[in-house]
Amino acid sequence: MKLENVLEEYSLAMFDKSIAQLDDRECYVMLLNYVKKQLDQAPHVEGKKKLYYISAEFLIGKLLSNNLINLKIYHDVKEILEKNGKSLSAIEEIELEPSLGNGGLGRLAACFMDSITTLDLPADGVGLNYHLGLFLQKFENNEQKEYPNPWMSENSWLNKTDVTFEVPFKDITLPSRLYEIAVSGYNGKVNTLKLFDLDSVDETIVESGIGFDKKDIKKNLTLFLYPDDSDDDGRKLRIYQQYFLVSSAAQMILADLKAKNIDLHDLHKYVVIQINDTHPSMVIPELIRLLCQEGLDFNEAAAEVEKTTAYTNHTILAEALETWPMSYLEEIVPQLVPIIKQLDALAKTRSKEEATFIIDKENRVHMASMDIHFSQSTNGVAAIHTDILKNEELHSFYELYPEKFNNKTNGITFRRWLFEANPELTAFLDEKIGTDYKKDALDLQALLQYKEDEKTLKQLLDIKAIKKRQLAKYLKETQNIEIDEHSIYDIQIKRLHEYKRQQMNALYIIDQYLKIKEGIVPERPITCIFGAKAAPAYILAKDIIHVILTLQQLIESDPLVRKHLRVVMVENYNVTKAEKLIPAADVSEQISLASKEASGTSNMKFMLNGAVTLGTDDGANVEIHELVGNDNIYIFGAKADEVIDHYKHQSYHSREYYENDERIRKVVDFITSEEMMKLGNPSLLQAVHDDLINKDWFMTLLDFEAYVDEKQKIFAAYEDRMAWAKKMLVNIAQAGYFSSDRTIAQYNEEIWHLK
Repeated sequence: MKLENVLEEYSLAMFDKSIAQLDDRECYVMLLNYVKKQLDQAPHVEGKKKLYYISAEFLIGKLLSNNLINLKIYHDVKEILEKNGKSLSAIEEIELEPSLGNGGLGRLAACFMDSITTLDLPADGVGLNYHLGLFLQKFENNEQKEYPNPWMSENSWLNKTDVTFEVPFKDITLPSRLYEIAVSGYNGKVNTLKLFDLDSVDETIVESGIGFDKKDIKKNLTLFLYPDDSDDDGRKLRIYQQYFLVSSAAQMILADLKAKNIDLHDLHKYVVIQINDTHPSMVIPELIRLLCQEGLDFNEAAAEVEKTTAYTNHTILAEALETWPMSYLEEIVPQLVPIIKQLDALAKTRSKEEATFIIDKENRVHMASMDIHFSQSTNGVAAIHTDILKNEELHSFYELYPEKFNNKTNGITFRRWLFEANPELTAFLDEKIGTDYKKDALDLQALLQYKEDEKTLKQLLDIKAIKKRQLAKYLKETQNIEIDEHSIYDIQIKRLHEYKRQQMNALYIIDQYLKIKEGIVPERPITCIFGAKAAPAYILAKDIIHVILTLQQLIESDPLVRKHLRVVMVENYNVTKAEKLIPAADVSEQISLASKEASGTSNMKFMLNGAVTLGTDDGANVEIHELVGNDNIYIFGAKADEVIDHYKHQSYHSREYYENDERIRKVVDFITSEEMMKLGNPSLLQAVHDDLINKDWFMTLLDFEAYVDEKQKIFAAYEDRMAWAKKMLVNIAQAGYFSSDRTIAQYNEEIWHLK
């Protein structure tokens, strides 16, 4: 039966209406049910050995279009809807974005599951079913305010199962409930995202904002992703969450093996567990504990788990490598304590270096240390990141286990960031180079043959103009902000953290503001767009948001300046908004302090959509630089070795830059100027001002002059439209390397060995 007739039947059966008579919400529910049925009937990826990808986050975004693309019916459905007076994009707006992740870590996990399925590799993603997610961000009085972000509804992609596991804590045993979401691949097959929840969780215990009783574990366990850990109760809740996740996962894995009559002594031949960052680290002692219950002795169980697990390190920041006081573990999961102590003793037979101990002299448990000792692989996520891990941050471990260390440069699901986010560019690519690139992203390099073709270059500029108009319309509709579609769209979208240096971008805006007030105006208007959430307990990050929002208000109220410079902070930045922002960007801001960004993935999405990178030699920027060449990227700032040397010798002092450079002093002092203080909260503005002068841990002032100079160069280059279009083309053509299909193929070939 033709698809149009099938959908018409669904419509009549569900609502007793034709498609043309449905409203957008009914149409969404009809499509959701049809697609879920197709996914239920799709073949599951099968194989002797299976991957369990365990992660605290899966930032999967809206799924309707992604599934339509992977089922190869996106265009057919779009046409059927248009024939019936419907708009697929309007229907997509009905869908609530699953609030299961935060930033790059969670988005990467989602990309990986898509590519794992597309490459026909058997896998389950394993996470938690957060009811209220990270938080809903709202701006009030130029400050970030956090509210619950409920996303589960009667009609969603979640499937509740009858599968439960008993998770034992010291004072309570909780039954975890398994939910599933089908993960479609571009091959028409499916894997599964498995999310554990607690039936007794109660969303009504949330009081003002996102406050709740952190001690009421039965009611709060899966309420929020990353609950506020600024107090002991918050930190303990994170341990409850993490153990709930890994115990459920470990029990599920063993149940899967038993169902297949597999001998648990052969665990590593049938299972590989990828630990995504340190949050799921307790799966190591928990799996050992369960194997010992099944009859293996400790040494055999530990050896089997070491051959089964693999660890991805996502950070160079020491504070992000989790450590827990042993007293917390004794209070919450005492059954793991003897196992962790045995693992520590075993690790100390391998190395006497204190840096490699699992339990340190302060009786704290180092999760990353446990992961490295008792897994078969430790990988970084960009070439420079892995080198720094080997040579600096984890050097003692690298000397001990050189064979375990490897690099897997991150990737993105390029199909989503082209087909769904930028259908205009997708149609252009289909016309120019055919469609083979949809399966092998390296085929995008065929676009390079048009590098000197003026007609092609003009087409690229026309597509970018369309995406900029669409974004301007969206911002007007959603935030009542008008921007100039002919201005340069300079975009920085990522988690708000000092090391990502949104504060340096803010200082640049102040510098431009002061110049314009003096009569020095840019050749073309500039629109600086931000999107970011700050962790609720991360006070300085929230203060930086306040500086940006105050600047936005100041400039909006100044008719002279706003003709030439605009600042927009997009509220509640998420995947859905990224899909609108990234295709419209001219300049991609990737300005983290060199050596601090493990990889980044927005840099890859931007280049795929024809933005030009302005960045430091950090994370995957280094590899982007190698691929596109000096003419097609703008790099500035101190190199990683210089930064590392500053930290080692404590030789960077921001006050010296502030006192010895008049330009720096002017822009920093403007944060607490009369104009800003009138609009903003004086204590919050003062906090950012004082931090820049007295601490500036991520060396904003070190790179500020170089940043301003390079930014002026990239804006000047924008004016030669044909030369700029050539830069766009080269970036798009070379973006194929950053497909998560390539990353996953490397994981499988070098670590997982699934097929």
